[in-house]
Amino acid sequence: MPASPPPTPEPSEELKPVPVATRASGTAPGDSLIIAEIVSPAADEQTIRPFAYHASDAELADLKHRIAATRWPGRELVEDASQGVQLATIQALARYWATEYDWRRFETRLNLLPQFVTLIDGVDIHFIHVRSPHPDALPLIVTHGWPGSVIEQLKIIEPLTDPVAHGARAEDAFDIVIPSMPGYGFSGTPAETGWDPIRIAGAWTELMERLGYSSFVASGGDWGDPVTEQLAVLAPDRVKAIHLNMPSAVPPEIFQAIQADTKPKNLGPEESPAYDALAYFLTKDVAYAQEMATRPQTLYALEDSPVGLAAWILDHDIRSYEMIARTFDGVEEGLGRDDVLDNITLYWLTRTAVSSARLYWENKLAFFVPQGVTVPVAVSAFPDELYQAPRSWCERAFPKLIHYNRLPKGGHFAAWEQPELFVEEVRAGFAPIRH
Repeated sequence: MPASPPPTPEPSEELKPVPVATRASGTAPGDSLIIAEIVSPAADEQTIRPFAYHASDAELADLKHRIAATRWPGRELVEDASQGVQLATIQALARYWATEYDWRRFETRLNLLPQFVTLIDGVDIHFIHVRSPHPDALPLIVTHGWPGSVIEQLKIIEPLTDPVAHGARAEDAFDIVIPSMPGYGFSGTPAETGWDPIRIAGAWTELMERLGYSSFVASGGDWGDPVTEQLAVLAPDRVKAIHLNMPSAVPPEIFQAIQADTKPKNLGPEESPAYDALAYFLTKDVAYAQEMATRPQTLYALEDSPVGLAAWILDHDIRSYEMIARTFDGVEEGLGRDDVLDNITLYWLTRTAVSSARLYWENKLAFFVPQGVTVPVAVSAFPDELYQAPRSWCERAFPKLIHYNRLPKGGHFAAWEQPELFVEEVRAGFAPIRH
């Protein structure tokens, strides 16, 4: 069991923190992420600053005005979502966003959490850090993806850090660190190229070192998968194990078959549907990623139109879109309307639509390709993920597979959609390495 690490460093005496933070008016995200009234000319990369966020009334009024002023296209010419986000769905979202949604409710909830910012490799990294009341808690860093944010993990914080209060054992406790990736949310925007998943993993290793954790475990899906896997590749002496819900575990012959449009005939009962789902995603759902991987700077409209931003974020994968569309039809399962709009509004207020898209341009790792992880790995295979990874593929990709489970429900945003199942999986996945 890891020894209890030292407490998070307090700001130095030169700092004069005020509990509310905001971006400087008229600046681009990352240019000057201001902790209000904090002045520290001597601050270096070891300084950890407290953070909170408060959107101005003017920003929120402008958001509602822009939603109301949306110029709508005509309705799609088909009865399904094959032409993209359907007009009725996005108009229902816009009506709720403009008339009923309350950002202040979420902002208050967020600011109750211990949040910090620290400079790593020239970029301010925002993170949530919650210590467990139990002294032998296992340090865990969780990485979000696109079009997500730290909002994806908020529902899992309390049950993981305080398991006794949620019906589990003290031995199941975690200290949890949830950073915003560079260019996302409240983290700064890199001023140079090169911030790919490998570099982000290096920054996360430094962050955990700065917080006093000499060894830790990690979890992630979407972009959080390559970041988490690269943590294990770069620092196998420090990363005790990793947990993945969208593993890079697809065999090379599967990619070759998809490219040739020739489904292998010898696939097993888990492998066949995984092939079908992966083929669908790579041929039908991946256009958004191709645009961001080649021309992220072209997406100016996402910074200018909140409804345009919302439609872009909704059109990630067909299963997630179908769930969200049902939500705005009054059938909430997994994510609620406020969940969806908390995340979209965060992107809007922080002006990070383009800066977050650049990660696709920076990335040089092939999607879903095994990355050479040698540390113990736990895999949670959710049925509505981009593909539900078969055990056989995971056993080939991860020589130390210590946990594998196929879940009955849940999709791409597993911690956000199905937090109870996700928490159970994290506990079970890391149980073998606690002793």
